[in-house]
Amino acid sequence: MNHTFQTSVSGVHTGVPPTYEMIKEEHEVSVLGAPRSSAPVTTTVINIRSDTSVPDHIVWSLFNSIFMNWCCLGFVAFAYSVKSRDRKMVGDVTGAQSYASTAKCLNIWALVLGLFLSIGFIVGVVCLIIFMGQ
Repeated sequence: MNHTFQTSVSGVHTGVPPTYEMIKEEHEVSVLGAPRSSAPVTTTVINIRSDTSVPDHIVWSLFNSIFMNWCCLGFVAFAYSVKSRDRKMVGDVTGAQSYASTAKCLNIWALVLGLFLSIGFIVGVVCLIIFMGQ
């Protein structure tokens, strides 16, 4: 192997192209790889838990409980979000998904109801101001 390397290097430096036999021998050495040993092959198995991401919607629930807390839906959604986070910490993915789904539904209802009631309140105040001014 060393002789082939020296020959191909000397061929490169002298301007003489390497012959087919030298290239073939270099290819065979690289294909054969490292010599095999008679030692037993040991394997190591690593089990990696696939953590499924379960969103707990706690930030959305906190926003709804502070700003859009009509009928206390935001507070109830926050409670379910905390339960979902607790279930996720314990490792109960199914329970965490169930609580997260309930929290998401409550957050949607709190947001929609809060927006409708806020817009209705603003429209009502504007109408009251317009009719009182006449």
